[in-house]
Amino acid sequence: MTTPLAKVRGLGSAHRGAETFWRQRLTALANIPLVLFLILSIVTHIGADYGAVRAYFARPLVALLMLALTISASIHMRIGLKEIIEDYVHGHGAKIMALVLATVFAGGIALSCTFALLKISFGA
Repeated sequence: MTTPLAKVRGLGSAHRGAETFWRQRLTALANIPLVLFLILSIVTHIGADYGAVRAYFARPLVALLMLALTISASIHMRIGLKEIIEDYVHGHGAKIMALVLATVFAGGIALSCTFALLKISFGA
């Protein structure tokens, strides 16, 4: 049962209603040009040696765009995993554990990619 006020506000039982929906759409929209940039970067460096690719990724603009892709894609993945888990995992304990693991996984991906990009960018 939903109160008339909740219907007007568009909030579901979690009281976050459209927030997750819009965050998912925003990250998806941000991922489109960032993934196109990634594909272009890969295609233009086919056959290049390791040093050339490393020098390319060390450029500040390239590193910044790749960092934006890493963060946006990780947030997008986390939101998608959360929605799937909430819809299809029915046990309370299993749902909590799956949500924690999904968050740790998405965070681990973001941190490891960020670390790699910083290491390449600063020449370590």
